[in-house]
Amino acid sequence: MDNIVGTKSRLVWVVNLSALALVLLWLFPTFGLLVSSFRDRDQITASGWWKAMFPAEQTLQYRAPGAGDAVDENGVFVISGNVFEGGRGSVKSFGTSARDPGAFPAGETVPADDGADLTVLQNGDFRLTSATEFEGRRGMRIFVTSVTPPRFTFENYGRVLGAEGLGRAFLNTMTVSIPATVIPILVAAFAAYALAWMEFPGRALLVAGVVGLLVVPLQLALIPLLKLHNEIGLGKSYLGIWLAHTGFGLPLAVYLLRNYMVGLPREIIESARVDGATDFQIFLKIILPLSFPALASFAIFQFLWTWNDLLVALVFLGNTQDQLVMTGQLKELMGSRGGDWEILATSAFVTIAVPLVVFFAMQKYLVRGLLAGSVK
Repeated sequence: MDNIVGTKSRLVWVVNLSALALVLLWLFPTFGLLVSSFRDRDQITASGWWKAMFPAEQTLQYRAPGAGDAVDENGVFVISGNVFEGGRGSVKSFGTSARDPGAFPAGETVPADDGADLTVLQNGDFRLTSATEFEGRRGMRIFVTSVTPPRFTFENYGRVLGAEGLGRAFLNTMTVSIPATVIPILVAAFAAYALAWMEFPGRALLVAGVVGLLVVPLQLALIPLLKLHNEIGLGKSYLGIWLAHTGFGLPLAVYLLRNYMVGLPREIIESARVDGATDFQIFLKIILPLSFPALASFAIFQFLWTWNDLLVALVFLGNTQDQLVMTGQLKELMGSRGGDWEILATSAFVTIAVPLVVFFAMQKYLVRGLLAGSVK
């Protein structure tokens, strides 16, 4: 009964459910990264992103001011402050030892070190009192178990795009990715038209060579190509990395565009030639407009590859702040700020934001371009 016209095979439902599962598996981490990029370090440490809209319970450690900040109030020396340091929260309990951070309820006065008394209120205000002067430059540690309301901030993006250097790396990545996407498309479009519609000796061998280059790993050419760049004076520069990305992306570009152009109606091209159009006019006015899906399909692949690239950028560009791309800058942040999860989450989302915009803007052309030439 599955083959009756108008009915759907069970396999169709399996395919649809599998596609939905893949979409959810991709969407949840991306949305979680977006939510985490607006949270501070304490919230990320206390709870997962799926609890961002709910109050979070966490244990905080606060170092009280030292003896030099004590105030004499009628013979009683007082050190006061707020354990939240200007933030918001509600103290459930507190303690003076890491072994038992919730030993006392909020609002209770308990004995502390050296005969002093400690009181921590629910709003985070604390008061350390002593009949004698405090000794020691460092203040005592106060541990509190608090309930922090949900909050979101744009400070992470300000730090990342400013002080953390990712703003400069963003511009460097755009400088690399846009030319490295446009140049191979221009070169491959001319080559694909020649291989598809122009008769000349050795055309089949060239097509076979292009297909063969698709399986060659780019790592084999990194060192020889870098030596060539140094010998001809390119060195580590933007021009060098543009040419490197162009060379590595050309086989796929020529293959996709040639398959698409071969499937275009021959009658249109023959009619144009009868009317006296040259190959360049046919290519410019007929082939290019009709090949836009294939061009957009390759542009997505090439832009995503160059945007997320780290290996080619490290080899052909440089490690200075004026040349470091976003993937390299993110690697530096992970090395020096491994505990700053809010910075890493924000940096990672800034890194993937532009590819997401490009993909969703051009995704309708992706399947059409990839299926080009598969059927007649």
